[in-house]
Amino acid sequence: MKGLAGLAIVAALAFAPAARADIKALEEGAKKEGELTWYVAHYTSEGAEDLGRGFTKMYGVKVNVVRTTAQVAYQRLLQDLKNNQTICDVFSSTDVGHYVRLAAEGRFEKYAPESASKILPAFRSFDPAGFYHTTSAGLVVLTYNSTKVKAEEAPKKWQDLLDIKWKGKVSTGHPGFSGYVGTWVLTMKNLYDWSYFDKLEKNKPQIGRSINDTVTALNAGERQVAAGADGSTLFSASRGNPLAVSYPTDGSVLIIAPSAIMKGTKHPNAAKLFMEYLYSIEAAKINAKHFAIPLRPEVPSPPGAKPISEIKTIRPTVAEIDKGIPEVIEQWRDTFGN
Repeated sequence: MKGLAGLAIVAALAFAPAARADIKALEEGAKKEGELTWYVAHYTSEGAEDLGRGFTKMYGVKVNVVRTTAQVAYQRLLQDLKNNQTICDVFSSTDVGHYVRLAAEGRFEKYAPESASKILPAFRSFDPAGFYHTTSAGLVVLTYNSTKVKAEEAPKKWQDLLDIKWKGKVSTGHPGFSGYVGTWVLTMKNLYDWSYFDKLEKNKPQIGRSINDTVTALNAGERQVAAGADGSTLFSASRGNPLAVSYPTDGSVLIIAPSAIMKGTKHPNAAKLFMEYLYSIEAAKINAKHFAIPLRPEVPSPPGAKPISEIKTIRPTVAEIDKGIPEVIEQWRDTFGN
């Protein structure tokens, strides 16, 4: 899997160890605190709420789930910080650049989950300094309405979306809102230069906000093909909707999405316990139910989803994402006018 193997290498680098805590003590402290607030962009609203309920069921601690797109979550957090408010306890964005900037400003509490060693090796030690940790992974793939498009006629590679036959039939999200979409746009720019999007614009795609808006567009028959998320598409298909995925031959875009505890959190024990929970088998099962990639090896991929080990994946580096997503947001607006 291109791009994955290198993530484990950073574990060998020497950094000051992050704080760890006794799990039983965390449970007791979290119950006294009673709640935490989670700014999250990783999942669908339903998936995020399901994870929050799972934590409450396990520990009796309420999770205030604030599910938005990545850029909206980030702007909300920045506004909190500007107003000297500590509302968010755990921050989960799909734009890795957010973590680079916030960590550089000293906005995170360093914490290493005890259960970090139990997830798949490729997802460990994403931040060697120990401030943020991979808690979700997914793919941007080609998706389509299976009643309107036959499997043999569906796009097979990313450049197929540029074919004139898909004019007025393509759906995408917006990089100015979605971290998934921002990473996909940057990856396409790296592969094919910005001319890819100049050509895509000629096919007049329907542009939503979240990448999950492509699911709505395909289900409604408003569009026939999309650059969509594997998880939300397959989850919708499992409910009987006419959706299918095509793993691009030139690479599915791998999204590695971390979480971090905010410095000065009002609920430090609950926040740390929640980070532990996100690495648990129980959380991995909930993620698999919603067709996200399970981080725990004990939990298999859901029916209909290819195991990540069988998929060709591509992704930008963290440095490319940090610098590149703000740039492609502006280029996108120049090209598509929104």
